[in-house]
This record gives sequence, C-alpha cells and structure tokens, in this order.
Amino acid sequence: MTTILERYEQLHAASERLHQRALPLFPDGVTHDIRLFTPFPLYVERAQGAHKWDVDGNDIVDLVMGHGALLLGHNHPQVREAVAQQLGRGTHYGASQELEIEWAERVQRLIPSAELVRFTSSGTEATMMAIRLARAFTGRDTLVRFANHFHGWNDNVVGAPDREGVHPHALGLPDGTLANVVVIPQNDPDVLRQTLQEEEVAAVILEPTGAGWGTIPLDPAMLPLLRETTQEAGALLIFDEVVTGFRVAPGGVQAASGVTPDLTTLAKILAGGLPGGAVVGRREVLSIIELKDSGKMDFARRVPHQGTFNANPLSAAAGNAALDLVATGEPQRDATTLNQTLVRRLNEAIRDAGIAGCAYGHASMFHLILGAECPPPVDDFTWNWQNQPSHRVPVMSGNVSLALRRGMINEGVDLMDTGGMVSAAHTEEDAERTIAALRRTIAQMKEEEIL
Repeated sequence: MTTILERYEQLHAASERLHQRALPLFPDGVTHDIRLFTPFPLYVERAQGAHKWDVDGNDIVDLVMGHGALLLGHNHPQVREAVAQQLGRGTHYGASQELEIEWAERVQRLIPSAELVRFTSSGTEATMMAIRLARAFTGRDTLVRFANHFHGWNDNVVGAPDREGVHPHALGLPDGTLANVVVIPQNDPDVLRQTLQEEEVAAVILEPTGAGWGTIPLDPAMLPLLRETTQEAGALLIFDEVVTGFRVAPGGVQAASGVTPDLTTLAKILAGGLPGGAVVGRREVLSIIELKDSGKMDFARRVPHQGTFNANPLSAAAGNAALDLVATGEPQRDATTLNQTLVRRLNEAIRDAGIAGCAYGHASMFHLILGAECPPPVDDFTWNWQNQPSHRVPVMSGNVSLALRRGMINEGVDLMDTGGMVSAAHTEEDAERTIAALRRTIAQMKEEEIL
C-alpha cells in the first residue's frame, strides 16, 4: 500500500527539488510560517480563477486563495487590466497620486467606521498603527486581546501566558511589552467586564468572527457587548478585519453586525491581491497623525507614520478595481452560497465515513474537524453553541491535520491548514472535486489507522 506521505512525495518531486534549493537561503526554507510544511511545501507555477498549477503540473483546486486575499479568484481580468495599465505609467512615484484618493473614497463608502483612512503596506503594519493610535488617543498603555486571535506578528499581539505563566511565541519580546498586554478568553463576558473595570485599557482588539478567522467562532452576542463595555470604560474597540473586511459583506463584519468599532484594520481583499493594508476609523483618533503646524515637525504631539510603499500605484490600481466588484455584493453572495453547499456536503462525507468530526463555516470561510467529537452544526453550516459560551472548539491531533492536508493535496485540493476560503471564482464542479477528495482522503486515513 502506498501511504499518503509516499504518494505526496511521488506526486511532487519538483517541489522537493526546489525546497532543497531554498533550505540554504531561508529559515526552514520558506518565506512565511504558514507555508512551512513537511516533508516539503508545495511550489506553484501559475494560477487562474479558483485553480493553481504546481511545478509538477498538478491541477489543484485552491482553497487558500492568497491567504484570503483573493475573493475574486486568481488573476481576475478587471484587476489584471488595471495593474497592467498602471505598469505602463510607473510603479512608484514617491509622491501623492489620484489613485490613492479614489481608493480611500471606495473604502470610505463601504466600511462604516472609515471616517478617515491611512494606508499601510500590510495587515501587520495596520495593527501596529491602530494599537499605537489607541494608546496615544487614550493616554493609556494596556491592550486587551483575546486568546488565539491573530493580528500579525508585531510585538503587541504575540505571546500569551499559558497555565504555567510561560509566554509561547514571545521569544525576543521585552517583559515590558508583555506587561502592557492582557490576554483573555474570547467568549467570557464576565472576564471582559472585570478586565475593563480593573485595568486602564487603551483598546480591545479582536477578530470579529473569532480566533483564526473563525476557527474558534465568536459568540455573536459578544460584539454588541464589546461596543457597550469599551465605551463605558473609555477604551477604544479595534476590529481586525484583515481577513473579514469586504468578505463577510461589502462593509465587513461591522456592516453585517451593525456594530461599528472605533478603528478597523484592513488588508488582503483591500488591495485586490497585491500588498496593501489600511487603518480606518474615527476622525478624532486618526487625526493624531496630522501635523497641526505644517512648518514644524512636532513629534511630541502626534503619531508619525511613514512607509515607502504606502498606497503604491500598483496596489491602489488593483484595490480600486477589486473594490468596484466587491461593492456590488455579488462576489460575496456567490462565494457564500457555494460555501454553504460545500460545508453541508463535507458534513455528509464525514457522517458517511462513520467518523467523529464536523465542518462549519461563516460566510465564505469554512473549517474542518476530524477525529474529535463536535456538536452537529446548525443547518449543517453554523457552529452550534448549544446555548453555552465556548472558549474553544475540539481540535484535531497534529498527525490527523497533517495527513488531511497532505491527502487533500494528493487529491488535487489545497486547504488553508484545516479549512478554506471559497472565492467567487469557485464553481460547483470545484466543490464536487473537494467533496470527492475528502472522501478518498478519509478512506486512506482510515486504512492507515490515522482515523
């Protein structure tokens, strides 16, 4: 019997050769933690729509979709044409340009909190800036964040104390930085209230669908509670909508939920698949960036902000083209509708295999649990709270999640860890391929006694 691992190695020999070239060049041979994969990562040659082709010529249904940046699919013609036209005009002016104004106007029309806009080059930069603005505005130091929520790799949002008080992922962080951050469970109203009462909190930051783009779903009741309690405490509320902005709805989770934060961080879909991020929010908060006296650079009274590639012409062109399509709501509706069908079929496949587990989703995002008991999702799609707050969901063991990802790639489907992002470019045929791939992967995992 050929194992899942052996088949992976057989199907991806060219990827293995490239990985050997990469090992002396990059730590772990990769340029992003999420691309680290054993025995070696997948190397892709080209992509179009909902598919990508690796260097071995394998046609793969892509459910990573640029880490969530590609709601419209790979190489969308409208975005591609906008970038091509801009290439002929220049890639970097070192000056202001009309495109950045048009880009910000589109963001302002879509995102409820966007009274002012400041562009960055990435989501991590956006969260760094939002946190600094919140501290400057409130005059307070303490940041509250929720356990397992991801906000990039900046010093303020990594490292969380475990039961022994040790901070995993905090190597290189000064104790003073960690001392100014309080990490609490995401779905505990009492702990939230107590923290805001006992601490001088500058801001609470969170992913508004829950940790890891909804891997651990946020109780919907938490969003209005967060708005109410932060206002009472004089703290700012920051929505990290780097993933969910423009995906859950044209105006993000804040538009869908009716809860408007003080600051919002954006990236990914914002720039149409090119590098780009933004902080948007209340005018009085973002105006701290402004030079009140243009003749005097008074850094004591403002938060300075530079960035060589902020609102660069190519990203602005791609962002304008993408947001024109996003604003219609059609890409979100198409992707969400297909995702709902996909998740229901994934649950059928899990039940038919007679194993513990479930699939669940939010908008066009989905997650998989195999080999662990979980409540049947509502309508075979939405995480079932069973009327109980939950800080976590059942977790797949490491060997199960690794075999699942390898097996699905072998079958021509690339997951984003143990879930996926459906785009407007995915079709019913892509969903069928994904279901068939899961059924075959589960069968082989059972045969190898991984499940």
